[in-house]
Amino acid sequence: MKNITLYIIAFTLFLISSAFAETYEVQMLNKLEKERNLYNPSIIYVNSGDTVKWIAADKGHNVAFTKKGVPDGVELYKSKLNSDAEYTFNTAGIYAYNCTPHYGLGMIAFVIVDNDLSNFDQVAKIKYPGKSKKLAKVLLEQIKNGS
Repeated sequence: MKNITLYIIAFTLFLISSAFAETYEVQMLNKLEKERNLYNPSIIYVNSGDTVKWIAADKGHNVAFTKKGVPDGVELYKSKLNSDAEYTFNTAGIYAYNCTPHYGLGMIAFVIVDNDLSNFDQVAKIKYPGKSKKLAKVLLEQIKNGS
């Protein structure tokens, strides 16, 4: 009887937390004003249990978690090209991600879960290629300053 009661309580808590989970959308774009090959927005703050849905507004893009750019214990995720994608974030920390074909052209972005910056130094040490290096510096400074 005690096990059944614990199971019911755990299941109820799961349902309640799921009811408050949100879904956020990020567009994968070829162009926005003067910028090319970008995620809009490039920084997004979510809570554990929330989902980010990437919308393939333009063709030729995907989402790939950057190696060494996720919290410890999180497996790298990679979506298909030209398709919407979604991922539910259950581990706190910073997630760096990129578009595989446009990584060197600066198509990078970040998801911050539970305002946890504990893996900031690890993400900042990534050797971002090409234009991504300059953009990563700007975005990481915004994250560090909370803006």
